[in-house]
Amino acid sequence: MAAALGTVQAQTLEECQQAAEKNYPLIQRMDLIRQNTDLTVDNIQKGWLPQVTGTAQATYQSDVTAFPEQLQGMYQQMGIDMKGLRKDQYRIGVDVQQMIYDGGAISSQKEVARKQGDVEAAENEVNMYGVRKRVNEMYFALLLLDDQIQLNRDLQELLSANEKKLASMVKGGTAAESDYQNVKAERLNAAQQLTNLQSQRKTMVRMLSVFCGIEVKNPTKPVLSTTVGKEGILRSELRLIDSQIKLTQAREKVLDAALMPKLGVFAQGFYGYPGYNMFDDMMNRRWSLNGMIGARLQWNIGALYTRKNDKAKLHLARQTAENSREVFLFNNNLEEIQQSESIDRYRQLMTADKEIIELRSKVRKAAESKLKHGIIDVNDLLREINAENATRVQLSMHEIEMLKEIYNLKYTRNN
Repeated sequence: MAAALGTVQAQTLEECQQAAEKNYPLIQRMDLIRQNTDLTVDNIQKGWLPQVTGTAQATYQSDVTAFPEQLQGMYQQMGIDMKGLRKDQYRIGVDVQQMIYDGGAISSQKEVARKQGDVEAAENEVNMYGVRKRVNEMYFALLLLDDQIQLNRDLQELLSANEKKLASMVKGGTAAESDYQNVKAERLNAAQQLTNLQSQRKTMVRMLSVFCGIEVKNPTKPVLSTTVGKEGILRSELRLIDSQIKLTQAREKVLDAALMPKLGVFAQGFYGYPGYNMFDDMMNRRWSLNGMIGARLQWNIGALYTRKNDKAKLHLARQTAENSREVFLFNNNLEEIQQSESIDRYRQLMTADKEIIELRSKVRKAAESKLKHGIIDVNDLLREINAENATRVQLSMHEIEMLKEIYNLKYTRNN
C-alpha cells in the first residue's frame, strides 16, 4: 500500500477530507471544463474575423442574354461581329465578408458559453462535495473500530486478572478447575474477537488511505462538541441553481441580439467568363478579372416568430431552477431537524451510559469479591463482566454516532 500512496500522513478528519478532494479523479474535470470554456469563447470571438470563401463554378445554360436578330444584322452590316454570350460559363473567385456591427450577438454568445461553463463547474462541485460524506463514513467507522479494539483489550486484561486469581484459588482448593477453564475460554473468545476487529481495521485503513491518496494510520477523534454553526447554507447545490438562473439570463440576451440589424462590408472577386462587362464578353468571349466591394445591412425579423415561445421557455427554466432551490432547502431543513434531534438523543443516551457503567463496575467488583468468598459461581461473575463491557461498547458507539451526526450536520450546512 505504501508504494501506491503518498508519503504524507493524515490524522484528522479535516486533513482526510482535503486530501480526498485533491485525490478524487473528478477534480481533474474542473480544469477540463475551464479549458473547454476558454476554447469555446475563443471560437465565438473569431466571428469578428473576416469570413473568406473560395468558389469555383462551371455551368451550362439553356439560354443566355443576346441581342435581337435585327440588331445583330445591323451590327454585321457595320462590320461588327456580335457573337453573344456562350452557354458554357466559368468562374473562380473569392468572397470576403467583414462584420462591423452584429447587434451584440457575439458578445451575448460568449456570455452564454461562460455561464454554461459555470453550470458545468457547479455540477462538478456538487459531485465533489459528496466526497466529504464518504470520508466521514469511513473515518468514523475506523474510529469506532479503534474504540472497540481498546475496549476488547481492556476486557482481556480484566479476564486475565480474574484468570490468575482463579488459578491461585484452584491451587488452594477454593475453586474448581472448570471455573478457571471457563474464564480462560472467555478470554480466548475475546482474543478471537480482537483478531476479527483488527482485520476489519486493516481493511478500513486501506480503503480510507486509497480514497484519500495518502497514508492514514492513527485517526484522531474530533473534540466532542454538540454545537454547530448556524450560518446561511452555502451548499454547492445552491451555487449550481444560481448558475442555471444566470445561464437563462444570458440566453435571453441572445434572443434580444437576434432582433438587431447587422451591418457588414464585403468584397468579391473572380476570374472567369462572363464578367461584369457583358457587352465586351459578347464580342470577345474571353476570361477576365472582375471585382466588387460594398456594404450590406441585414435585418432578419424571423426571430420574432418564435420569440414569445423562446422567452416563455426561458421563464419556465428559471421557475424550474427556483423550484429546485425550494425543494433542496425543504429537504435540507428536514435533514437538519433529524440530525439535530439525533445529536440530542445521543447526548442523553451517553449520560445514561456513563451512569450505567459506574453501576455495572461496582456490581462487577462486588461479584469478584463474592466469588473469592464462594458466595457466587464463576458464571455469575462472567455475566457481570460481559454486562459492564457491553455498556462500555454501547457508550463508545453512542459517542462515535454522535460525532458522526455532528459532522453530518456540518456537511448539511456546509460549515
